[in-house]
Parts: sequence; structure tokens; C-alpha cells
Amino acid sequence: MLHLPEEQLKKLLVGEGLITGELFDSMAGEAKGMAQDLTDFLISRNVVTYDYFHVILAKQLGVDRANLAVRKLDAPVVNLLSEDVARRKRAVVFEKEADGTLDVAMENPVDLETISFLESHFNAKVKPFLATREDIDRGFALYGRRLSENFKKIIEENIRESLRSKIKTGEEAAAEVPIVAIVENMISYAMALRASDVHLEILEDALLVRYRIDGILHEVIRIPKEVHPAIVARLKLLGGLRIDEHSRPQDGRFRYKIGGEIMDMRLAVMPTFYGEKAEMRLLLATEKPLSLEELGMLEDHIKIVRDNMKKSYGMMIVCGPTGAGKTTTLYSVLNMLNRPEVNIVTVEDPIEYDMKYINQTQINPAAGITFANGLRAILRQDPNIIMVGEIRDDETAEIAVHSALTGHLVLSSLHTNDAPTAIPRFIDMHIASFLVAAVLNVIVAQRLVRHLCVDCIESYKTSPDLIAEIRNQLAKMNVDSARWRAPSVLFRGKGCAVCNNTGYRGRIGIFEILNIGEEIRKAIINPNFSLDLISEIASKNGMITMFEDGLRKAERGITTIEEVLRVIRE
Repeated sequence: MLHLPEEQLKKLLVGEGLITGELFDSMAGEAKGMAQDLTDFLISRNVVTYDYFHVILAKQLGVDRANLAVRKLDAPVVNLLSEDVARRKRAVVFEKEADGTLDVAMENPVDLETISFLESHFNAKVKPFLATREDIDRGFALYGRRLSENFKKIIEENIRESLRSKIKTGEEAAAEVPIVAIVENMISYAMALRASDVHLEILEDALLVRYRIDGILHEVIRIPKEVHPAIVARLKLLGGLRIDEHSRPQDGRFRYKIGGEIMDMRLAVMPTFYGEKAEMRLLLATEKPLSLEELGMLEDHIKIVRDNMKKSYGMMIVCGPTGAGKTTTLYSVLNMLNRPEVNIVTVEDPIEYDMKYINQTQINPAAGITFANGLRAILRQDPNIIMVGEIRDDETAEIAVHSALTGHLVLSSLHTNDAPTAIPRFIDMHIASFLVAAVLNVIVAQRLVRHLCVDCIESYKTSPDLIAEIRNQLAKMNVDSARWRAPSVLFRGKGCAVCNNTGYRGRIGIFEILNIGEEIRKAIINPNFSLDLISEIASKNGMITMFEDGLRKAERGITTIEEVLRVIRE
């Protein structure tokens, strides 16, 4: 995203009536104190939305917006510029005009050096358009399609070359050119497909490679098992692990760069029946914490979270299974709480994003750093806000609760299915019910659903069978179906090149937020405490369940009913 000089940005936003000069100066000082980019800071504080910023920026620069979401992208035109150059310059060619002029989507359409380079490269006139990050990613998706066509061919060629080699040791095999090429192509292809995880699973007769894309695992290729030891050795070498250790799990990490993107790779290797399984988690190194709106929270949920962020002590808990996006939500809240006048300290496993002016500690059991004793150490660092990555045991729960009682705002996560269940989970970890009632401020439960692809979305009439299925699901969750009005129209994705013909692109959260009020506190300390009573009070007070929140998003064309039902029933 293009970032304007401070004075120019001030003139633009004040001129649009979005902020006063005094407030802008105050926020600029705050952003500088936290070493954050001013534009990102203002967007995160809702001074201007991401989309509207690009509208007024295009007007200010005197260029048109690319809006690639509403344009048909042709692969031959996009491929006029090589993927490597496109990623380095953050530019996508999307149209060739009759006179030979090339229309190019650019995150910085006033970058004269890049424009001059492209005109020289193509020997043609270039017309720059202002592009958002999403516009550029749509163009990159077509490169991924071409890479898909070549991927298996490249892998197979390198496998044949590797099998001809007579390498003896694991370290020699890991450095062999064919093995290096296989691993690099696996990672590059995963990045092109926006995969969050790469699984290398050794079977009886082959090495199975699967990618998790938008939460769903897809088989990508099967590789002869003979090259499995060399591929795992290569990954161990990259991750700084012991190549000669095969009987114990090992964890490592490394960085991988393609074009202008840097990916942090978390590597986990563990022994299985037929050999070692490797799993890589892909994290974009330059990614910043999302705003609550970008997470997928709607207006009513955002208000509850923001109100609870203003409190100076107590606990905010985020719940859900592994892979539900709990850490991402915690980072978003931390980013909003991050101010020069507060001391924020975290203990995490692992540290997924490096956040400036926040003191982050990675747990390391081998060195004696666990969640429990890491939290004890944090309390000696004069913190205002504490984030514990996860409350896993009684000891951590006890220290976290007492931290919240003694004037600290504590953020953490729990593995529970919904928001009300977090309360008996604390009690099950031997926290007295009166303490649970005293410290809890708000509980957020969430899941991730796939986002409808905006390039191929279409509407359809709702069938009676689908409405009946939704009402049946509401009844199973003890939700009064009378408060849900069946829509006449819903949405789905037809499938296109941008979304790899799935109809979905990206993921977004569905949420259930339990605000702990006086009535809930009394129910917690009631000798006849029951989860049903908590859920009944929450529903009476207007709590929207995750399923209902998913229905709202399906009706708005953000996701589909089928996707919400899939995630809720898992």
C-alpha cells in the first residue's frame, strides 16, 4: 500500500472532513511513539477505512483505480510480465489497449522508476492504475495457475535426477540440486496457492504432499518414497534441526523469500509408522495484525470488544479449537491496545508476529520457560497488559486469574467449543467460581469459514429444504428459530481462475461473544450453577451464537450457508 508523507496525508484526510488537524497530530505522535506506519495506524483506529482511503488517494494522485475484482483478467496479458518482476515491483499488467499501451495495476502508481523500467522492458507506453493489496493478489493468482501446470513436471524431472544419484549421507542428499529444487518448488507453489500449511506424510508406498488452503486439505502430489529421507533431511537442514535424529519430534523455523515476499516457515518433524512426517506452517513475515472489521466482526460485536478493551483489569478470553484463528484475534486486540503509556508483555508458543513496543517471550520448556513460570516472570516486569498465548493447565490458570485480580488486563485463549463453556473449563482447572465471576470480562468464541470469491459470486433463490435444515440446526443448538427470518436469496461462488474454481478465496471469522454482566456473575457463583443456565441468560440478553453470526454473513454474501454448517458441525 502506498504511504503518503505525513503533511500530505494530513491535508488529504482533514480536507475530506475525516479528522481534525489537532487529532491527526495527536495520532501521528502516538503512531511515531509505537514505531507504526501512520496510514496503517489511522486505518486501525477507524479514522478511514482501507477501501475509502484508496478512493480518495486515487483522486488525490489523479489516477484511476484498478478495481481488478470487476475486471476479467486474461492470463496471456498478465503473463506479459514475469512473476518474479511482478512480485518485486508489486505490479500486474491487466489490459493491452488498441494503441499498444499497457494498463498496469500498481500499489504505487507514482513510482516513476518502476514505470520507466516497465516502459523500457516492454518498449511500450505504460498507464499506471492504483491497486489495493487484494488487486495485486488477484493478478498473482493467475501466476499460480501457470505454476500449477508446470509444478508436477518440474517435480518429476527432479525426482528422476535424484533417483539416479548415489548419495550416501543425509547431509549430502539434502544439498543435492534436485532435492533443493523439489523443496523450493513445493514452497513456491504453496505460496502461490496461499496455503497456510504444507504436509509431507510418508505412506507405505509413497510420500503424500498435501496443502491446507482456506482451511481445507488438498492432495497435491505423490512422490516415490525413495526420495523421502532426502527431502526431510533438506527441511531439517533449513530449519536448523538434527539430520541424524529420527526417533524424536523436532521443531524449527526458517525464512523463505520469493520475489518481494518473505515467508516465515515453522517446521515440525515427528516419527510415524513408515518414517518421519514433516509439517510446515507458512506465515507472511510482513503481515500486520488485522483490524476487528478485517477479522470479520460485525458492528455489534466490535462494540462489545471495544468496550471491554477500555477496562484496566480483568480477563478477555478467546476460545475455539486449534486453527480457529484465536491468536490472530488476540494480536488484533493487542495492536489496538498498544500505546506508548502502557507496558504490554506476552508469553507465547510460538511468537507468530513480531509486534513493535510489545515485549514478547517464546516458551522454551528445555530452558525452563513454560506458560506458568513465564507468566510469573512477567509479573515482575511491571506490566499493564499481559497476553498468555494459551491457558493449558491449572497452574497457568491460577496465575492468570490472580494477575487479573491485581490490576492487570489479561488476554488469553482456551480450547472450548463455545463461549459459555469457557466458564466450567476454568472451574474444572480448580479456579473457585467466585474468582471466575470476579475476573472474567468477556469471552469470544470463534471459527473460520471460507470467504466467498468476489470475482465469481452469484445469487440464488433459497430452497424450502435448505431453510428447514437451518431451522433444524438452530433447534439442535437450543436457539429460538423464530428470531431468524429466512432470506429469499442467498449467495454462492461459481468458481473461477482467481479462486482455483473453488468459489472461495480467503477466510473470515464467525463469532460468539459472551459479555459477562451482573446476571451472569450471579449465575456463576450460584451453588446450582449449570451451563444451560448461563446459555439461557446469555440468549435472553441478546448473545448471538456463532451459527447465527454465520447466517448473518451468509445473507450478506460474505460466505455460504453450506460453509457455515460445515464449520459448526465439525
